[in-house]
Amino acid sequence: KVTKKKEDILIKDRQKFDKPKRYKVVLYNDDYTSMQLVTSILMDVFKKGTQEAHSIMMKVHKGGRGVAGVYSREVAETKVTTAKQFARENGSPLHCEAEPE
Repeated sequence: KVTKKKEDILIKDRQKFDKPKRYKVVLYNDDYTSMQLVTSILMDVFKKGTQEAHSIMMKVHKGGRGVAGVYSREVAETKVTTAKQFARENGSPLHCEAEPE
């Protein structure tokens, strides 16, 4: 918003913007998707290193769910779509979702 003073000097009002919401991509355990495939998805889609991918995969396996990463909404939705497609191409019904942080 720009306003004029009587001296004709333009002054900008500062606008306050909220930070965009972040979304975590959560992978869920199932009885069909192999631990190796989950690890591969974490490495290929989420760009995790071997150790981190294994650690997240174990959280999924033992705890029922694991966070693959936190992103903007658009990136999180793209990662979910890509991970599901990767799993389907490998014959697995991996379930994952983007959830608000």
